[in-house]
Amino acid sequence: MSDGTGTVVRIDGALVRRWVRLSADQISANRDYLTQLDAAIGDADHGVNMDRGFAAAMTDLAAGVDLVPGEVFAHLGSTLIYRVGGAAGPLYGTMYRETGAALGGETAIDPEVFLTALRSGLEAIQRLGAAVEGDKTIVDAYLPALTALERELRAGNGFSSAAHRAAEAARDGARATIPMQARKGRASYLGARSVGHQDPGATSTALLFAALASAVDDRT
Repeated sequence: MSDGTGTVVRIDGALVRRWVRLSADQISANRDYLTQLDAAIGDADHGVNMDRGFAAAMTDLAAGVDLVPGEVFAHLGSTLIYRVGGAAGPLYGTMYRETGAALGGETAIDPEVFLTALRSGLEAIQRLGAAVEGDKTIVDAYLPALTALERELRAGNGFSSAAHRAAEAARDGARATIPMQARKGRASYLGARSVGHQDPGATSTALLFAALASAVDDRT
């Protein structure tokens, strides 16, 4: 599939590794911000935990230069499960593992197949966390991102455009959690006091989709 500029997009191991690297950069740059968000409605460790997990993933992936996309996701997921504390580790780790399993051993992935794999990742999050849109969780950024990604691909606007629209939708979804009352996770214990605070999980999800858009643009 073309990215809309005539360039054929190959979602291969190199692109997925760029996504992981840029995700690690985004999480690291926003570590304190994520922790501040979590301090308001959680355990005040989301940013630190996510940063530690992605830093470990980068180390683990350093030797796997020939990994296919599914293998990159599988390695990343396993690292996050074992290195990220709280609920985020199992949720993100399982998401990446399921995404990788859906891709199998293919070396180059069509964007439509990639979208389907990301949906498998979302379904894994929802199975594990029993969350739906509006619960003030990761889902509130992830689901809008996939909806935007699918809409752009169906319109034939190319993968680069789709990735950017997904990043915008995830960012808007994270911001939309501010007036919500949390119904899942530790934040739900606060009841009405969770209103007025942006969800840290939705925010880190938005950062990951922003990293995807950057990874697609960065062809170096």
